[in-house]
Amino acid sequence: MARTARSVHARKKRRKVLEQAKGYRGTKHSSYKRAKEQVWKSGVYAYQGRKQRKRDFRSLWIQRINAGAREHGMSYSQLIHGLRLAEIDLDRKILADLAATEPEIFAGIVTQAKNALDGNPVETRVKVERAPEPEPATKPQRSRKPAAEAATPQPVAEPETAPEPEAPEPEGAEPEAAEAQPEVEATEAAERRADELDVDIEAVGEGSGAEGRVLVEDVEEAADEEGKVHATDAAERKAEDLGVDLSAVEGSGQEGRITVGDVDKAAKDGEDG
Repeated sequence: MARTARSVHARKKRRKVLEQAKGYRGTKHSSYKRAKEQVWKSGVYAYQGRKQRKRDFRSLWIQRINAGAREHGMSYSQLIHGLRLAEIDLDRKILADLAATEPEIFAGIVTQAKNALDGNPVETRVKVERAPEPEPATKPQRSRKPAAEAATPQPVAEPETAPEPEAPEPEGAEPEAAEAQPEVEATEAAERRADELDVDIEAVGEGSGAEGRVLVEDVEEAADEEGKVHATDAAERKAEDLGVDLSAVEGSGQEGRITVGDVDKAAKDGEDG
């Protein structure tokens, strides 16, 4: 039986392993046997490192999503559960990127999750209001005058006459600066919650969020002080149909909100009484 020459393939195989081991210390980059062992071990270490890196990034994404959800009065677990109910398939990497770079779009996603948790129909399209971007400040350009023009003497300006004294303002008139009150910074979720509860967002004052921003919790706390009723939209419609006074109903929902089940229970107790 003739001998099969495979020296070309064997040399190619060894050369491939030695190229992968290029830069290793000692004889691990020149000896084929040791280089093959070290390349195999390096692959195992790289696989373990990639797995650990994926764990680290997943932890970072969860922290960013949780921080963005807390600004709108939700926790991380509530947001993920609401997105599943709303059938919104976005992975944690995309959600973390939106929470960090696109807060307006992230607020719309949180709204969809809240609607799904409250049992309201999920809107197919959410209007996103973006804040106007500030215009870049341009420096005034200095005009270069020719040397001959700069050398000519400038005419001496005549002394100006003293300005006439302005008439004093009446005592009842207040300056315009006093009328302009500083705007209250609030999250979009807090503004929507204030509209639902009929709460003046400017009367809330300084909020408990970052840099004094007003959150949903601040609006609900102000509504409690004013005696407002916390109820979902579906519960309000149900109360109107059954003629139930929401002020006498005790809520069992999230943060004491009145749900449809509470309204049905109150209506049933009223009939039995």
